[in-house]
Amino acid sequence: MKLDIEFVRAQFPAFDAAPLKGQAFFENAGGSYTCRPVIDRLYRFYTERKVQPYAPYEASTLGGAEMDEARVRLAAILGVDTDELSFGPSTTQNTYVLAQAFAQWMKPGDAIIVTNQDHEANSGPWRRLAERGFEVREWQINPETGHLDPADLANLLDDKVRLVAFPHCSNVVGEINEVAAICAQVHAAGAVACVDGVSYAPHGLPDVGKLGADIYLFSAYKTYGPHQGIMAIRRDLGMQLPNQGHHFNGDSLYKRFTPAGPDHAQVAASAGIADHIDALYDHHIGGDAAPAVKGAAVHDLMQAHEHELLQPLLDYASAKNSVRLIGPDKATSRAPTVALALQANAEEAAAQLAPHGIMAGGGDFYAGRALEAMGVDMDRGVLRLSFVHYTSKAEVDRLIDALDQVL
Repeated sequence: MKLDIEFVRAQFPAFDAAPLKGQAFFENAGGSYTCRPVIDRLYRFYTERKVQPYAPYEASTLGGAEMDEARVRLAAILGVDTDELSFGPSTTQNTYVLAQAFAQWMKPGDAIIVTNQDHEANSGPWRRLAERGFEVREWQINPETGHLDPADLANLLDDKVRLVAFPHCSNVVGEINEVAAICAQVHAAGAVACVDGVSYAPHGLPDVGKLGADIYLFSAYKTYGPHQGIMAIRRDLGMQLPNQGHHFNGDSLYKRFTPAGPDHAQVAASAGIADHIDALYDHHIGGDAAPAVKGAAVHDLMQAHEHELLQPLLDYASAKNSVRLIGPDKATSRAPTVALALQANAEEAAAQLAPHGIMAGGGDFYAGRALEAMGVDMDRGVLRLSFVHYTSKAEVDRLIDALDQVL
């Protein structure tokens, strides 16, 4: 079954917005367009529910119920229990709060492992624990391919390691890491697996329960929702870690890692992400199914569409001598987040694409460690071309034509 691209695009008001007409959006890895159910829910909350939630009067009760709905429905799609899902201002901030909890929980002499494939959000907060006296080890990528080899991880694991933080896929390398196998490897060594899913989740929400991740983080504003960070954490781990919220919230797992009050409206609006998944499932498949089953089916629909569009772009980049494709050249092994190292400044190349109606970006995208390890000229950076399930074949064709004129 193929994704009905016209139906999909009808779910996003951006495609009907006059300022965006004639523009093909290829910086989705920096933040996606927002689907209509999220916008509708956000508008309703701000106009009808903008009071302190969970009080006994109707507007407050309804507001609290909508916040609860977001956690219930997204947790079910992700294959975790409702209280194992929490919201925060961003994934970077969620990770920083987690790092503070681990710093209080670990003992002198303990170690953590990070990668140089990560976005800084899943690397920097953990690396700072070196300042607290903990050992930080780096699982390094292959400098030619950007690949993270589990055999190299095995050489870093021992009984001192308490946590391994790694990405589901990198926001510049694009390769999809074998999360379930890596998590099993980490658990066999007695450590905790923390997975950054920010660059993967826009291409289909995963079943976190099946992956085996102890912690899984992603961003709602990159999965068609509002600007929130979403975190799933295994209950027994979350209750072991020191409470980072108000002392009176210490018994509530989903409040323990939210030091400040959540953004009520944006939490409630995040239920619109689940609405979008349901709409895609109902249109393409239909019938009753558990949320995780619907999520898996939509995940596969999204990825099949993206793979079909991605391979021609990878083939084009691979064949062009003036361009270095970062990461795998096969669509089935990566996300449609394509970084190109050019012989010119990448930000200037992105600016040259703009008159062709191509919205893209250039720079390091907070992944400087990975790009430096791969020998990319950091003064030039990389041109990043990223798309999602609402991108059309015509837009990819247009992108390739524009690249031919600019590069």
